[in-house]
Amino acid sequence: MHRRIIVPGALGAASLMLAIPASAAAHSPGAPGIGDPYYPAYGNGGYDVSHYDLRLKYQPATDRLEGTATILARTTEDLSRFNLDFLLDVGEVRVNGAKASFTTSGEQELEITPKKPLDKGSPLTVVVRYSGVPSSKQAFGFTSWHRTPDGGIAANEPEAAAWWFPSNDHPLDKATYDVSVQVPDDTQAISNGTLQSTSSRLGWTRWNWRSDQPQATYLATLAVGRFDLTTGTTEGGIPVVNAYSRDLGANDGAARASVERTGEVADWLSEYFGPYPFNALGGYVPNTTTGYALETQTRPFYSPRQFANGSNVSVVVHELAHQWYGDLVSVRGWKDIWINEGFARYAQWLWSEHEGEGTAQELADYTYASHPADDAFWTVKPGDPGPENQFDGAVYDRGALAVQVLRNEIGDDAFFTVLKGWPAKYAHGNASVADFQRYAEEVSGKPLAALFDTWLFQPSKPDAPAEGARSLSKAPAAPVQPRSWRKIAATNDVHAH
Repeated sequence: MHRRIIVPGALGAASLMLAIPASAAAHSPGAPGIGDPYYPAYGNGGYDVSHYDLRLKYQPATDRLEGTATILARTTEDLSRFNLDFLLDVGEVRVNGAKASFTTSGEQELEITPKKPLDKGSPLTVVVRYSGVPSSKQAFGFTSWHRTPDGGIAANEPEAAAWWFPSNDHPLDKATYDVSVQVPDDTQAISNGTLQSTSSRLGWTRWNWRSDQPQATYLATLAVGRFDLTTGTTEGGIPVVNAYSRDLGANDGAARASVERTGEVADWLSEYFGPYPFNALGGYVPNTTTGYALETQTRPFYSPRQFANGSNVSVVVHELAHQWYGDLVSVRGWKDIWINEGFARYAQWLWSEHEGEGTAQELADYTYASHPADDAFWTVKPGDPGPENQFDGAVYDRGALAVQVLRNEIGDDAFFTVLKGWPAKYAHGNASVADFQRYAEEVSGKPLAALFDTWLFQPSKPDAPAEGARSLSKAPAAPVQPRSWRKIAATNDVHAH
């Protein structure tokens, strides 16, 4: 039993608190995270961003970036203070035109206190002036900014934004973008969306890019260096801009032979996933030592290492499949990564079938047979792998295997209806594995809880389906390796960050 003792001073303080207007007392700081259990510090609470306007200047020789970010948002609660995720040095912050105080905390939190509290539902304009050397900054023990011999690149998952612009850094808060970058005349600046214009003055060229459809922060990219640009148009009329570092060496030909097929691959994928969802397309290959590729929206990033053994159209298929599965429809939480990676890998299986190098069923059979029951492969749960296994190979391969099992269970008609209908149903939004299960059940008319639990959530090798089922039922003990297997396996480190 505890007795509460109130001393006179405390009574005075309580009286003072009662004197504060209720409207002012109701305002409180926004949460320093958006609520994702995998990454508690990522994103922020209290507001929703609609647009980022980034006006930047970058000097490749020194890796110095200067910028002014104008962020348009709306409050979702009464705020006394709110956070942005950011790492560079901030010189000034204004909120709705007035100077605001700011400080930093944690690994990447920029805490902003406006002059006046912000009521729920209010429009919010935040201007942040900043500068710094992105490659000198680390958060959580790593950097997502990659220095190159002729510049720098922002491309990583699940985070990259904090190294080059302040943001609400989580896929739950998508926005449109204008990215304007001033670089020396002999240098190019590559970003997402459509190239609106370029202009040169006094030795500097400004590149103006626009992404006018919602985009997650980790899908925003910036690459500055010496690039060769190629342009074209898909059969569907989408403009294509590709960029290749002028210093790719022996990988140059294979990179171009792969990425130049972007338009063809996108048109082919649209037969399965529905119309290409954005108004720009392309890819870029900088001179970087990183090994992975990334589905940066409309313009995927490819490491030169993806082409070290020759052309690799399969990795282009993977990243372009993400434009529907991952970019158009994004994860609700990072535990839902199977919707991104399982289906992007399955697109590679469909491409293998298209190229006559092994059917999706043959690839599923080979995947299943290649991993004995005691293989750690089966301990990773694609439906909720944990942050430490978010990009484990099992999320890709076991994830694609689950897709094939689903196909066999509900039949091709329902399966391909799901494949095309899902991106349309959740276009420009977010969804979870549970949402996908419900949608597949709705389309197919079949209960699928046991299938999803067995193939996505159990840390053990599932039994092969019963005799008579199409999937894995009569596969030989040692299936022949499909011809496409090595090409697909070469992309297994596609997100090995």
